Amino acid sequence: MGARNTKASQSPLHSEIEALIWAMECMRNLIQFSVTFATDCSQLVKMVSEPNEWPTFASYLEDITILKRSFNSSEIIHIPRMQNSKAYSLARSARKQLSLVVHMDAELPVWFAESS
Repeated sequence: MGARNTKASQSPLHSEIEALIWAMECMRNLIQFSVTFATDCSQLVKMVSEPNEWPTFASYLEDITILKRSFNSSEIIHIPRMQNSKAYSLARSARKQLSLVVHMDAELPVWFAESS
């Protein structure tokens, strides 16, 4: 489980891919070998599955390729935003933060679990 708000990215798509890389690094560091990453960004899913079509993001996609080797199995799936309202709400509130926000843990924080 993680949350981060550290810097402005070049575009929303850059933010999405940077968040995926960070999530992959977190799962690798937590020694998780079978992972599913879910996103409401269909372009990100396409980008990871068809990296040759996205030359602007080549260095990011190379990082993802390397990180994928850390897992026995991994996938990235698309979940429409309307089916993922809690994550969307958290992301929106993180974007409004003016300060650095970092949280990483293997378990859900109490405040997150209680907001279900």
